[in-house]
Amino acid sequence: METAVVIIFSYICGSIPFGLIITKIFTDQDIRKIGSGNIGATNVLRTGKKYLAITTLLLDVIKGYIPVLITVQFFPQLIQLSALIVFLGHIFPIWLKFSGGKGVATYLGVLFALSFSLSLLFIFTWVVVSLIFKYSSISSIFSSLTVAVVSVLKDSIVGSINPNLLSGHDIKIILFIFFILIVFTHRKNILNLKNKTETKIKI
Repeated sequence: METAVVIIFSYICGSIPFGLIITKIFTDQDIRKIGSGNIGATNVLRTGKKYLAITTLLLDVIKGYIPVLITVQFFPQLIQLSALIVFLGHIFPIWLKFSGGKGVATYLGVLFALSFSLSLLFIFTWVVVSLIFKYSSISSIFSSLTVAVVSVLKDSIVGSINPNLLSGHDIKIILFIFFILIVFTHRKNILNLKNKTETKIKI
């Protein structure tokens, strides 16, 4: 019963298409017919409304953070399940015929619930890489890889010093899974990068 509750609640939260809802309300446009057609904050930015992009980003982060935080408090044994389902809810929302966003902001929200330090590492890495290359896709992929690698190294180093200092929840596997999923959701971007047709972000 607990597992079903966590799955349903996490999926519903993750599947809320804030980018679509917000752009429809404030611009009367369908974000799926603009730019890349993605419902995430990066594509919302292509409407020319920065405040809508920022709002979408924050709401997508929050919808990843809340269900995982609640699971941490009440169903700690199901943390990784909740984290995965809320992410899958964003990229495969039933309301949009299972065609959602790339999941980066929702991933960040999940990460905040799992590890504040790794969340800051992701943000720092994303900003630095985006300033260098100007591509959101490269920043997202590289940042999620960095977080996954650092989580492994961190546990290995801490564990070799004192196993008792390790955190109660092993998140290395779920972070690696997230990295794979983020690469998957950016597969078209990777092809665009190869063909030199990827759109740069304006920071």
